[in-house]
Formats: sequence, C-alpha cells, structure tokens
Amino acid sequence: MADRLVLVGRVAGAFGVKGEIRINSYTDEPTTLLRYGTLRRVSGEAGLTLTSGRPHKGGLVVRAKEVTSREDAEALRGLDLYVPRDALPAPEEDEFYLADLIGLAAVAQDGAELGRIKSVQNFGAGDLLEIAPPDGPSWWLPFTREAVPEVRIANGMVVVVRPPETE
Repeated sequence: MADRLVLVGRVAGAFGVKGEIRINSYTDEPTTLLRYGTLRRVSGEAGLTLTSGRPHKGGLVVRAKEVTSREDAEALRGLDLYVPRDALPAPEEDEFYLADLIGLAAVAQDGAELGRIKSVQNFGAGDLLEIAPPDGPSWWLPFTREAVPEVRIANGMVVVVRPPETE
C-alpha cells in the first residue's frame, strides 16, 4: 500500500499571466494540497512542487517551482496530480480511503468469493467498484450500502450483493 498513489487533484489551466496554476482539488479541504509539497504524476515522477497557493472557487491557485510562465501553466492543463497513499492521514475508525478497496476480495453474503476489486471509478453518477472474477469479464457494482453492506478492510474483503444480471 505504501507505493500506491492516490489522485488528489487535476490542473485546470493557467491563472493570470505570471505562471500561476488553477488546480481542481479532490480533497475535502483544497489547501491540504499545499502540505504535500511535491505532487506526483501517475507514473510516480514529480509533477509539481507547490511553493504557495490560495483557495479559489472550490480549488486552488498555486505557484509551482516548475512553472514560470502562463504558457508553462497552460501546457499542464489536464495533468492529474497524486500523492503516495502513506502521505495521507490515517482514516478514523470505521473510515477508509477508496484507494484502500483496490485488491480486496469481493465476497457474497454467504462467504463465496466473487472476485477482487480491480478499480474504483466515478463516471458522474456515483462511485462504482469494478469486480474482476477469477474467470470471465469484470463487472460493475454501485458502491452503495445496499450493494456493499460491509467493508472489512482489516479482513481484506468487502461483502457485496451481486446484481442478478451479472451472475
């Protein structure tokens, strides 16, 4: 889990003419991104080293060591920004990060293993778990209390109610 990266923001483009960058933050408090210093690319390489910033319309306007002009900032538009999972604060009891679900066993209420969680996606209508069974194609499950009544991170599993059309 220590090497797993968690998506925390995306470059929205330039702000002004002096190389400031607009970032859409995916954290509860956008200014949290400033604490992480270097935000990474999906490859794990350094993406942006934030040197200062301020809240702006639900996101941030920042300065970064790597960006000196509006053109530099615009060139980064769409860049996803990550931090290592172990840089995030520990979740409270009975809380977890969605990234912690990846790799867990998906089991039916009777204990039968249905597969493993391959990814967690949100295409705009809520979080979905991609379940990869031992054989056959992956299937999707809404991440709701009805479909996923139990999450047992410590046991390495989630209990799921599989929709009939995926059986």
